[in-house]
Order: sequence, then C-alpha cells, then structure tokens
Amino acid sequence: MSRLPLEREEYIEQEYFFRVYRERLLESVPSQEILQTIHEELLATTRLPMAIDFLRAEILHHGRISGAMARLAHYFAPFQAFVIRCSEDDESRFEQLTALRILELEARYRGSSPGMAGLFIYQLECIARNRLGYADGLKAMSEDPLYGDDWRRWILRLQSELGTLELAEMVFRVSEHFYSRRAAGRSKSADGERGLVLFGEQEGRIARANIGRDPLYLFAALQRHLGYPSVPKSVVSDESERLPKGLEARLQKMEQKLKILEAETKGGLDLSRFYKPGEQPGDG
Repeated sequence: MSRLPLEREEYIEQEYFFRVYRERLLESVPSQEILQTIHEELLATTRLPMAIDFLRAEILHHGRISGAMARLAHYFAPFQAFVIRCSEDDESRFEQLTALRILELEARYRGSSPGMAGLFIYQLECIARNRLGYADGLKAMSEDPLYGDDWRRWILRLQSELGTLELAEMVFRVSEHFYSRRAAGRSKSADGERGLVLFGEQEGRIARANIGRDPLYLFAALQRHLGYPSVPKSVVSDESERLPKGLEARLQKMEQKLKILEAETKGGLDLSRFYKPGEQPGDG
C-alpha cells in the first residue's frame, strides 16, 4: 500500500515526543505514565495524540510499543518501528534510550525538507553502528514513504549485494561523479549511457575516496563535508557498566585478603609490603 509523507508539524511533534520519552525514562518515570501525561502536551491538530493512545494500550497489554508502531504504518515509518523493535528485543544489547535518541534526530531531519541521500546514509549508519541486521533493516528502509521508486528498488538490491560489493563502491556507482568520470574524454553522446543516479558529484567523490575503508569512515566524511546528520552513540557510559562503588570496594578488600592468605600458605608472606612508607611494625 502506498504511503504519503506526513506534514512538517507531525515530524516536529514526533521529535518532541521521542525526546521527552527518553528524558523521562532517564528520570525513572514508567513508560505507561509517560504515554499518559505526554498526550496532553502535544498539538491536538496533529495525529500523534491518537497514535500515542494506541501505543499506551499496547504497552498496557504487551509491555512493548513496537507492535503498535508497526500497525500504525500510515503514521510511523517502518524504519521507526524497526528501531524500537530492536531495542525491545530481550536478547539485544541495543538500548531503548539510544533508539529514542536516534528517532528524535531522524524526526528532526524529516521535518527539515530532507534529502533522500541524507536520510539513507543516516538510517544505514544506525543499522551498521548498532548491528541491527541489514536484511530486516534495509527492508524497513525501502518501505519509507520519503523514498521514490528508484530509491526503493536500489535499497532492496543492497540486501543481496552488500556482502559482495563495498558500500562506498555501490554509492560511487550511482553517483553523478561516476558518470562524469566515465564521460571524461568521450563525446557528448556518452550522456545517453547514463544509468541510475541517486547521489551527487560530491557524494560520489567522497565515496570513491573511501573504497577499501571501513564504512564508518564514509559516513563520517559525508557528515563533515556535506552536513549529513550524525548518528548518536550509545547512551550507556562506561560508568554505568561498572559495579556500584560500595560493592567494588568490598570486592577489592576480599581480593587483597585472598592474596595475603595465598602468600601465607606458600610461606612467602612479607608484611612490610602492606605498611605505609616510613611505618614500622608496632607503630600506631
């Protein structure tokens, strides 16, 4: 079924929704409460409040919202539902906070007259950086209403070719730069041999320069030189992965005691190792 892009005000409200949802989760507010209270904050002239009512009913019954987003395909793009579904997967290490930040920035880009090339690179980097799976991810991308028919067919081709050819080479081959180089030194009739062109001259130059390199370098170069939207990194910091300070200190003490017992058992215990500098046995 053909879908149409939403009005700009819908994407503005989506950006606000994804941002506030993420911020309130960080404050330990339950999702059900977030979906209930944010309903009153959104523009009543948009369709988002009705969509959130459906999300709230879904989370009350199933504890997740990705299923409801998928059923609201006329409102939420398939890629948006795909990202949330990956974050709700019990076996995935992809955090919901990261997913919401990704969709917040994507909604902002959608609301600013986005180029299809920029949207494609952003979505693909989200998949690559977070290891969400190319097969399902590219299928969801191909169903996005912002892409034209040529884009949809090319994205679906990537499912079978992305393991054989490099991404940078594939981008280069459907760029303006590829055909301008091929036509150099030929007659003007060479223009008749042009095939599919999805990327511009500059994108093609950058892609050609990144053939043989990590795809993340291609994404970064497009962001630096052409202002393509940046994909947010994981919101989980190294600090959050550490043990609580109290537990970590107790484990360190236990480890020290085990070392002392092991040394005593072997008859090689040297108590001077545990004195402070200048301290003698019996001091204190």
